[in-house]
Amino acid sequence: MFTGIVEELGEITAVEDSGDTARLRVRGPVVTGDAKHGDSIAVNGVCLTVVEVDGDEFTVDVVHETLERTSLAKVEVGRGVNLERAMAANGRFGGHVMQGHVDGTGVFLHRDADDLTHFAFPPQLGRYIVEKGSIAIDGVSLTVASVSPEELTVALIPTTLSLTTLGRTEPGDVVNLEVDVLAKYVEKQTADRASSLAVDNGGGKEDG
Repeated sequence: MFTGIVEELGEITAVEDSGDTARLRVRGPVVTGDAKHGDSIAVNGVCLTVVEVDGDEFTVDVVHETLERTSLAKVEVGRGVNLERAMAANGRFGGHVMQGHVDGTGVFLHRDADDLTHFAFPPQLGRYIVEKGSIAIDGVSLTVASVSPEELTVALIPTTLSLTTLGRTEPGDVVNLEVDVLAKYVEKQTADRASSLAVDNGGGKEDG
């Protein structure tokens, strides 16, 4: 599990493209401090498994499914990435519950005169995004300031702008989005309950 509190701004140092998969080498002195083979590290909000650690760099494999669904398909050498290790059981919980499972990609639009940052998101994610609710953008835990059918805004403090990739994002850049997993569970439970009631009510009807 992750919380969306970015530990450091890392850098992609190598990309090996194998067609359906890719191998990334990432520099991150903080997250490699105690990292080992098999550990989970979120890279721009994507939970990836450490293959090897070499000094202050670690290597991860990115499968086809992840390349298809996230911005990592277009990552390049020299690109900054947000890094967070999986939360320890006794760690401080500072953001919100995150799995590192990206739900879709959005697009950075602009920052307005009120210092709100605007992002477009896929319509199918709209039902999970609510004003004052939580969302992860490139692995950063944020609070939704406002939302319309296909656009949301967040207020980014100077620290977030300086210590994460969000301060370097340009209009048109693709970002990874993870909605609040609690909203998805509530939706499923509600749908299952509604389906069950429909079956029960249908079974109790009599013809005529």
